[in-house]
Amino acid sequence: MIQLFLDQTYLFTPGPTPIPNRVNAAMAQPMIGHRSPDFSVLIEDVANRLKPVFGTRHPVLALTSSGTSALEAAIVNTVSEGDDAVVIVAGSFGDRLATIAEHYGVNVHRLNIEWGKSCAPDRLESFLDGLAGTAIKAVFATFNETSTGVLNPIHALGEVVARKTNALFVVDGVSCIGGVPVDMEADHIDILVTSSQKALMLPPGLAFVAFSDRGLKAIRECPAKRFYLDLNRYVKAYEEQKSTPFTPAVSLIAGAREVCSMIEEEGWDNVIKRHYLLRDMMRAGIRELGLPLLTSEEDASPTVTAVKPENISAPEIQKTLKRNFSITIAGGQKQLKGKIFRIGHMGYCTPFDVLKVLSALELTLAKFGEHPELGAAVKKAEEVWIQHV
Repeated sequence: MIQLFLDQTYLFTPGPTPIPNRVNAAMAQPMIGHRSPDFSVLIEDVANRLKPVFGTRHPVLALTSSGTSALEAAIVNTVSEGDDAVVIVAGSFGDRLATIAEHYGVNVHRLNIEWGKSCAPDRLESFLDGLAGTAIKAVFATFNETSTGVLNPIHALGEVVARKTNALFVVDGVSCIGGVPVDMEADHIDILVTSSQKALMLPPGLAFVAFSDRGLKAIRECPAKRFYLDLNRYVKAYEEQKSTPFTPAVSLIAGAREVCSMIEEEGWDNVIKRHYLLRDMMRAGIRELGLPLLTSEEDASPTVTAVKPENISAPEIQKTLKRNFSITIAGGQKQLKGKIFRIGHMGYCTPFDVLKVLSALELTLAKFGEHPELGAAVKKAEEVWIQHV
């Protein structure tokens, strides 16, 4: 096949994601001192303008670290060695949460959910009933399971946690914050974390933490030992100096300010609608190609779609898209490795991008002798799109 895109690449992984040119430009501005008044203005601006994205009344704190560090921070600031905690495990990142907590000596009660399905609220309720008499300190959940393309019903799960326990509700929002609606108070979320390289359209390197009043109280009272990830240090530095306790990634935070401007210009409600449109377009096109989707319509994520091909290996599809069309998608993880491929459609992504991927998939299937009706998947996605034009 002719190499069509020698000098262009197209990134459709569930992180990292493409960076808008104007965000790159913002990050390329001259450096400022991280203990200067200019930086104080910058960090305060970002902390406050991110509030609607996290659905919180409190400033959103930024840590210079990875998404996994955000998960670790959520754990070490809420539970201690010997505490009992419930972790909903519906995929690789739920498993990571449980593994981190276990590493710190937390007594983890794993609620295992079949990979590719969401956690039903009644399933969580039954599980908590089975732990009656156990002092559950926190319930940890993954909002959007990146490894399977499942969006968990966080509002309903939070309601169960609040009604059945006195536990904190701690949520990993790494692969969906910036693309889904969230209201921490209404959803009973006490700690919510994410990272920069997903729907927030930034390079890897920042983690963000939001908290409720109850979550802040828990952070202040948690006796667990920690240093760099001690959120008390970040709260104190922000409240007293509008700063950070350690050297921050100044350029990334400058980029975050530009991301806030882009979200405000598009309108937060429109950002959410766009992500759900991208999901619906992608799933419609994939179904038209005859490729099985891993998740149900009800559980489907607005930021990542997982596909489980039957006649062609997922890695071969992945390799062909990269080799022939310069399109990078992701494979499966752990027990799904080699069985699925995942397409990210979050952050700096448009309906035209979805059409691009579907076109390449049509041609890829044709290469492997599947005889798809060329243009049919694109047409189906366009039929979804036109309802929103």
